[in-house]
Amino acid sequence: MLQRIKQRLITLIQLFFVLLFILFEEIVWEGLAKPIYTYIHRLRILKKIERGLKRMNGTMILVIFVVMLVFVELLGIYAGVLFVSGQVLFGMMLYLTKIPIAAFTFWMFRVTEQKLMRFRWFKWLYEKLMAAVRWIKALEIYTQTIARLSKVKQSLKVRIKLIKARYFSKESRFVTRLKRLYRRIKRALGR
Repeated sequence: MLQRIKQRLITLIQLFFVLLFILFEEIVWEGLAKPIYTYIHRLRILKKIERGLKRMNGTMILVIFVVMLVFVELLGIYAGVLFVSGQVLFGMMLYLTKIPIAAFTFWMFRVTEQKLMRFRWFKWLYEKLMAAVRWIKALEIYTQTIARLSKVKQSLKVRIKLIKARYFSKESRFVTRLKRLYRRIKRALGR
């Protein structure tokens, strides 16, 4: 009995971490941060910053990176506090503001990774973080949840295509009615 309760508690904790990880990876990173990161990576001004970072002292890079990382994480925590306190819109806006800064911080990490990894404690923390990510991804509950989310995602895509085809194709009655209504309003306002 006690063993079963313990096992369920462990499963519940694993599920919490898996869902948190999936939320971050699938929604925040893939949906928002990765496109911003890709856009930032293409900016010409960043080429100059990249050259400057490569010439910069490793300790200075570490200080800048840690300050930016802490700032981004504090923004995320504060956004969460705002969500919980009922200020959802402001919390969401703050979180969305955090994403480009986080993407820039991630870009900076990729550019200066070799210099940052020279600090043993930093390398140790990074390796522990990557080990935690690998552990989460190896969990059976993670693979099951990802498989379910994949099915839901596919189902949503099919439904969205059907809605677009039914209501927003050029030949649909809905679009024809909207165009007719638009012309009527335009004529009425034009008089």
